Amino acid sequence: MCGIVGYMGKREVFPILVKGLKRLEYRGYDSAGVAMIDQSMNLQIFKKKGKVVEMEATAGNYDPNSFLGIGHTRWATHGEPNDVNSHPHKSNSGNLAIIHNGIIENYGTIKAALSSKGFTFQSDTDTEVLINLIEDVKNNTEVSLFDAVRISLNQVVGAYAICVIDKNDPDTIVVAKKGSPLVIGVGEDEYFIASDASPFIEYTKRALYLEDEEVALLQRGENVVLKNIKNEIIRPYIQELALSLEAIEKGGYDYFMLKEIHEQPKSIQDTLRGRLLANEGTIQLGGFVEYEQTFLNAKRIIIVACGTSWHAGLVAEYLFEDLARIPVEVEYASEFRYRNPVINEGDIVIAISQSGETADTLSAIKLAKSKGATIFGVCNVVGSSIARFADAGAYTHAGPEIGVASTKAFTAQVAILSLIALSLGKKKGTINQAEFHQLITELDAIPSKIEQALNCNDKIIAISEMYKDATNCLYLGRGYSYPVALEGALKLKEISYIHAEGYPAAEMKHGPIALIDENMPIVIVATLNGHHEKVVSNIQEVKARKGQIIAIINEGDEEIKQIADHYIEVPQVDERFSPLITTIPLQLLSYHIALLRGCNVDQPRNLAKSVTVE
Repeated sequence: MCGIVGYMGKREVFPILVKGLKRLEYRGYDSAGVAMIDQSMNLQIFKKKGKVVEMEATAGNYDPNSFLGIGHTRWATHGEPNDVNSHPHKSNSGNLAIIHNGIIENYGTIKAALSSKGFTFQSDTDTEVLINLIEDVKNNTEVSLFDAVRISLNQVVGAYAICVIDKNDPDTIVVAKKGSPLVIGVGEDEYFIASDASPFIEYTKRALYLEDEEVALLQRGENVVLKNIKNEIIRPYIQELALSLEAIEKGGYDYFMLKEIHEQPKSIQDTLRGRLLANEGTIQLGGFVEYEQTFLNAKRIIIVACGTSWHAGLVAEYLFEDLARIPVEVEYASEFRYRNPVINEGDIVIAISQSGETADTLSAIKLAKSKGATIFGVCNVVGSSIARFADAGAYTHAGPEIGVASTKAFTAQVAILSLIALSLGKKKGTINQAEFHQLITELDAIPSKIEQALNCNDKIIAISEMYKDATNCLYLGRGYSYPVALEGALKLKEISYIHAEGYPAAEMKHGPIALIDENMPIVIVATLNGHHEKVVSNIQEVKARKGQIIAIINEGDEEIKQIADHYIEVPQVDERFSPLITTIPLQLLSYHIALLRGCNVDQPRNLAKSVTVE
């Protein structure tokens, strides 16, 4: 989950590392550090608990004549966040330095073996153990740094993306990857290394994505040498990136989260473009066509995901069962493979992940594929691990999402899943032509209706002022609005640190109603075509206990206006697509409450954007 950067070339390295780390800080911000080798073969390390700017402030005496270096921004796994546990880590000799994203599961055994040989350790990290293992192999087998890394990784159990440098070889960086993402940017006589392409997109768009258990040797003035840990030569595949620099900047907004909320009309339009042809009455989903018959023959679909993507999967469960009449199970990827799941040949497993690197989701689909299931990926990041592993899939085209709390990725995922469900429903004949045409027309209008929903911002600011000091909050919804309630509650607790829970509205009477009093805000998603009369009854039950009602309603809903303490109106759409609209005010509500509470909206405590460890 940490962010990795590296550079070797003709440019001054420190500014490149710092800029890259700031772009990757969404991946972790417990601490940051850099290691650089200057022309006199001195190894300079600056690292500090806290954000990148705090580390940057300690590096006033760095040597500007350094043209090779590595940098790291950390989300702590082994060892608490402090200066000592910060990366980079040095070997006992002080010659080698490493940065690492991932977890070495057998570090304890390796550490004990190294300790018996006289190695000592300054930190609590598994990473320091790994760099000393590499040094031990290098010294005792008299091999190159590249081979020492490769041989050492054969002894490692766990996940890693690593960069290793040797102060006695200032023209070489060795990188390797398993489970955690790593990409090499290939420029003119220079190399960039990063967890994703954002740190180097302004310098080069030529990228090499490492696969699991691959080790790359980068040497000044030489082509990339790529092998796996078994010492088998691999031909590097360098691709051209479509990412733009503008897409990863804030564009005048105070926070990436606010920018990404307001980007949703465009991100959904981009996701639908070329796929939803409303005027022609068709859907053309390229990644889906080859496996369309497999979907039509499937006796069940299993959706695996985590967090916000799991909520998108819940919406998809309603869509697939409603429109295509295919049974669906939605599983937490983090639990899926630990309960010995029943997977049959012919099952389809849909993996949903914004980053395409979520470790639990990747592990789940590897298990499913080994049992004969067909894997379909729904990802936002081109070239990601899940996208490469899946049999087929569809990119969301939401553009880079930098804010840790997912917003536009959620609605883009729901949009893609809606297209698949509609296409299947039409092919199976479970929806007729007239209904199909009506639904794709509705879906085509969603971006403009989201534009309208964003106009509620000022009203949400006023409501946020009233409830910013709440300690608990309940979110309720029925049918398609139930996953929206879960997502709304997740957003609030993620970025404002207010405890919030989402429930099916009818379940309120089975426990949560005991919590309701005059201090409890209850957010209810109450669309006109979503079991409206039942939700009105739930609101009355809350009012009888003096709960404070914040209702998300459709324009023209006079009944709930009369009984809610506060209401936020959004345009009416078909119930199946209502999550694309009703989630918008909940995103804004969590954003403004967090802002009023002085929270870091883009970088909430203890969280990271891409969860690449299990």
